[in-house]
Amino acid sequence: MLTRPPMRLILLALCLLAALPGHAAAPELLSSLDALFDKRVEAASIKELEDTLKKELQAAPEDYELLWRQARLYVWQADGASDSRMKKVLGKQAWDLCDKAVKIAPQRVECRYIGATGIGVYAQAVGVLKTLRDGLEGKFNERLDAAIKINPDFERGSPLLAKGRYHYELPWPKRDLAESAKLFEKVIAKFPENLRAHCYLAETLLADDKAEKAREEILKVKQGSVAYDPAEGLRVQELAKKVEAKIAEELE
Repeated sequence: MLTRPPMRLILLALCLLAALPGHAAAPELLSSLDALFDKRVEAASIKELEDTLKKELQAAPEDYELLWRQARLYVWQADGASDSRMKKVLGKQAWDLCDKAVKIAPQRVECRYIGATGIGVYAQAVGVLKTLRDGLEGKFNERLDAAIKINPDFERGSPLLAKGRYHYELPWPKRDLAESAKLFEKVIAKFPENLRAHCYLAETLLADDKAEKAREEILKVKQGSVAYDPAEGLRVQELAKKVEAKIAEELE
């Protein structure tokens, strides 16, 4: 004769079932999403990536792997947006998604870093005064410092790169060009192919009245290979043209 299990065991089983994800993205799907992101210079790849992420997140809104990849796409789009309103919207979307995802996987680096960059592009859109007034600096550093602690080498040193850029972007008297250059040089020592690190270092050197050294760094961007990440490399080479013009003006 079957007996009914004790109520405490039934409740425990229900709690365990509730804790299990209802859906987890398959490795093949994640590989496909990453491949599409790698080809993000192509409009068709971006559209397919957007559509697939939207569909999958509707089925699995708590899937960390999907959440951070969606946030990564938002930050990429925000970084390339010329319209400040779009930067603000996309940056906030990335920030919000990552705050949600960090609660799911607090030990992971992706959303610590991407959440910080989401705040960063949002701050660029709203301006320095509002950034400082709304306490965004502290929120940015909280997330970024956590990412650096977990894995400073993530995405070819991107957390350290963001920290170096932070020291560059700050207004006087908080600006620290020496610390900015130090962090960029640290990234370059380990990831010399990272063209954004060279470009950012050039801007820091120029701001520090070291135009000749800045020109050396910008030449490395112009002449560097983009094979490590074609979409990123090509974008940075475009950014470098404006920096090169400022350096040339300074050296005249």
